[in-house]
Amino acid sequence: MAIHPILEVPDARLRTVSKPVEVFDDALRRLVSDMFETMYDAPGIGLAAIQIGVEKRLLVIDLQEEEDEDGKPIKDPRVFINPELIEVSEEMSTYNEGCLSIPEQFAEIERPTWCVARWRDEHGKEHQDRFEGLLATCLQHEIDHLNGVLFTDHLSRLKRNMVMKRLEKMRKAAA
Repeated sequence: MAIHPILEVPDARLRTVSKPVEVFDDALRRLVSDMFETMYDAPGIGLAAIQIGVEKRLLVIDLQEEEDEDGKPIKDPRVFINPELIEVSEEMSTYNEGCLSIPEQFAEIERPTWCVARWRDEHGKEHQDRFEGLLATCLQHEIDHLNGVLFTDHLSRLKRNMVMKRLEKMRKAAA
């Protein structure tokens, strides 16, 4: 297992439309493992392969919403390969989203409240399920990455510019 560097804006690779996964082998399972290790290290709750420079339609999610008796997050890793949204609600929800590729920046984003997705796991088995709440939001956010879309693309130009100026100011202060 290995931790990979996470691409950050304005890296043009984040605008790449990822290619479908066609081979479900040990190399793919190693990539999945590396993505989880990278995501947990960041720390984050979702990561698309393109965020580590791999142009594959692959994403991992672990909301880590529950804690054990010692107060440590309980891991609930989920792998989505070649995911597609097949239905979304008309009802919308707003969530304060962030992104590992736009570090320490957050904005209120409106997305469908629930979604139905179809995907394959790391062994190639097909799945379909309905998601709601934070998991639905996170899945839609990560699928956007596979299509070259960032959460800031859902903002008005004014709000997007504000987020990017805050990021630039943060980077200058850290330098």
